[in-house]
Amino acid sequence: MKSADFEYLINQIGHKIGKKTTPFRDPIPVRERLAVTLRFLASGDSYRSLSYIVTFSTQSISVIVPKVCNALIACLSDKIKMPKLQEEWLQVANDFNRMWNYPHCCGSIDGKHICLQAPINTGSDYFNYKGFFSIVLLSIVGAKYSFTFVSVGCQGRLSDGGVFTNTTFKQ
Repeated sequence: MKSADFEYLINQIGHKIGKKTTPFRDPIPVRERLAVTLRFLASGDSYRSLSYIVTFSTQSISVIVPKVCNALIACLSDKIKMPKLQEEWLQVANDFNRMWNYPHCCGSIDGKHICLQAPINTGSDYFNYKGFFSIVLLSIVGAKYSFTFVSVGCQGRLSDGGVFTNTTFKQ
């Protein structure tokens, strides 16, 4: 990530994820909150392994990552534009054909299991086939690596088809 992009994100979400200094503690700085979240999203490391890399606890990371992700979603959701008109969908298909030699393709779709601690009173709803508790991030990307659709938060127990069925994209 370029430093300019990192600064842009700090300026957009810093006020949402920052904490105040109190007589009891100094807060974890906004830059470190964003950095650990981006590291988590990029690497897929567990909170525990991240706690060895950064200087704060697994419990702190488990609070920081969801809060920063929610702030990023709120901040960047207007940047993800799903085509609405037939001409826009045809342009996406033409880009895939021209750049990647995939005719009639309107997007590349994939999901990622994001490890989490089992939510209270959910049983095995979030327990996935890989053997850990997770939520699923599902995204669709155009030929130029631009996000067309993103869905976060479906239970890890669902298959890719089940996750897709629960998205607004399907409708």
